[in-house]
Amino acid sequence: MVLKLYTYYNSINGKRVAITLHEKNVPFELHNVDVFTGEHKVSTFLEKQPFGQVPYLDDDGFILYESRAISLYIATKYADQGNQGLIPTEPKANALFHQAVYSEVTNIEDPAYKAVVEKLFKKPVPGLVPDEEFFKKLITGLDGKLDVYEKILSKQKYLIGNEVTLADLYHIPYLSLLPAAGCHSVDSRPNVARWFKDITSRKSWQAVKDGIKSTSTY
Repeated sequence: MVLKLYTYYNSINGKRVAITLHEKNVPFELHNVDVFTGEHKVSTFLEKQPFGQVPYLDDDGFILYESRAISLYIATKYADQGNQGLIPTEPKANALFHQAVYSEVTNIEDPAYKAVVEKLFKKPVPGLVPDEEFFKKLITGLDGKLDVYEKILSKQKYLIGNEVTLADLYHIPYLSLLPAAGCHSVDSRPNVARWFKDITSRKSWQAVKDGIKSTSTY
């Protein structure tokens, strides 16, 4: 049975899953969830994703949510096809992989997500005004984390060595929105900029950056 991805077609976290699906050459059906009308909050959706968030995956009745968990599942289930190095199996490399994943979650996504919310997501909403001082504070914090990345990436091509993994690809959706929010922290660091240009040039991101589309028919 073809995998079914339930998400808004332009969802940031949905794109994280879609990148993985493309990297692994796994056909999938996109079931577009209209978050603007609250489709993700209705009872039938909440039966699958109790937090009322996108995305979730339906694999022949097996339901899984949280974009990183879904991506790990896909990369593990389809280990022998597509890009086979997304999750290293050698114990030390695997430990470094999970170290990089947790670093992305705690050090990069938190300030990047909040900065994007302040400058991009609040603007179109009546009554919500971006907090410029809070935004500046977030970017200052993010800059400190990216300084660490600059040192790491001065010694190797990707975050855990010279092969791309999910730990690298997980960064794309939020960091790609920073320039539109007025933040150029990635481009101002040569090694980080080189790394980000590399991973965003991949076919997997190019296929989803403007919106997720099914690669299998319904």
